Amino acid sequence: MTLIQPTYFSPIIQYVAIAKSKEIVFEVEDNYQKQTYRNRCYISTANGKHLLNVPVQHNKGVKQKSKDTKIDYKDDWHKLHVKTLQTAYSSSPFFEFYIDDLLPIFEKRNLFLVDLNLKCHEFMMDALQLEISTSKTTEYHKEVDFLDARNLVIAKSNNEFNFNRYIQVFEQNHGFISNLSILDLLFMEGPNALNYLESQTVNL
Repeated sequence: MTLIQPTYFSPIIQYVAIAKSKEIVFEVEDNYQKQTYRNRCYISTANGKHLLNVPVQHNKGVKQKSKDTKIDYKDDWHKLHVKTLQTAYSSSPFFEFYIDDLLPIFEKRNLFLVDLNLKCHEFMMDALQLEISTSKTTEYHKEVDFLDARNLVIAKSNNEFNFNRYIQVFEQNHGFISNLSILDLLFMEGPNALNYLESQTVNL
């Protein structure tokens, strides 16, 4: 069993953890924090590593739970994300294979960030053809007696995960970039993405 945060098209390390688990518990009772993968992911573009950020509504100085954090649709961020993904990955081997199933995630206006992130997870599990039972926390525990991978949500972490290289669209320009969004791996490796995840030997 692994305790993990629902994140926006998670970094590859989270799916390494998921692929090696028999059961996933999503932490939804924690307090929302900035600078995490809860509302961001990184992809590879012609200009290098690129941030896709989901804007959220928050009141300064007021703590709110992750599950209560609402998405801000003041700007059409979802349209920008689609356009950026199309520009970055239209030439990748498996983009056309997955894009039609991916677009509805951006077209539906989820009120809460956690709902968007769980939709991203559902898409990925289907794409990876991976069946693992999932549940959500009902209260917050600082410590648990099973694998706690909640720290993987920290975007500014000092951890560097040395994953095996796979071919990336702009690798000739910027070299191999490790631990991008799981979408990068999916668009490049397609059905082999799960084998890649299961083959990684990293300490969580």
